[in-house]
Amino acid sequence: MRILIVEDDKRIANFVQKGLKEEQYAVDAVYNGEDGEFWAEVNEYDLIILDVMLPKKNGLAVCQSLRQKKINTPIMMLTARDAVEDKVNGLDSGADDYLSKPFAFDELLARCRALLRRTQSYKTKTLKAAGLEVDTVTRRVSRDGRDIALSGKEYALLEYLLRNKGIIISETKIVEHVWDMSYDPMTNVVNVYIHHLRKKIDAGFDKKLLHTVRNSGYVIRED
Repeated sequence: MRILIVEDDKRIANFVQKGLKEEQYAVDAVYNGEDGEFWAEVNEYDLIILDVMLPKKNGLAVCQSLRQKKINTPIMMLTARDAVEDKVNGLDSGADDYLSKPFAFDELLARCRALLRRTQSYKTKTLKAAGLEVDTVTRRVSRDGRDIALSGKEYALLEYLLRNKGIIISETKIVEHVWDMSYDPMTNVVNVYIHHLRKKIDAGFDKKLLHTVRNSGYVIRED
């Protein structure tokens, strides 16, 4: 899903952003606390990775401000400070997890998955609709036992729609969760990917799962 990184060390930010994108997350990165707070307010994120020592506004203040504004997105504090008191301050400011630098990317990734699972829609690892099955750990996609090969973005789009099965999702909501801030609103890229995805999961099957709802959006439904 969509993740915001707020980290002033661009080397670390780029490393984490690249790794998360390779795992098919949509990732935005900003480099100071004020920008981080602004982006967290104007966009809908599934997770925020927030450094403590930031220019303009430190991470603890950003976290407290977001919680005061009722923004309950899971927050992982990412910092070189590893004293118990620092961790306590981070968690008391409203953070959900705390990871000290230096860190192994695999650990960060596992913590991201754990935080995402805390929301109801992420608790199951297997998503299903009729004969369509998606294993969100291995990213294996199949329908009626036949494997389906998807690109990274096609997979991310399918996972998001399946996690909201039966709910009409607008193009705006899809962009907010599946694309990052580099998305060009003047393109029809969402329609293109919907077309590609429909060909792969519905072509050749009597029951169609991916539907377009005119002037509203897209939905996966079994009936």
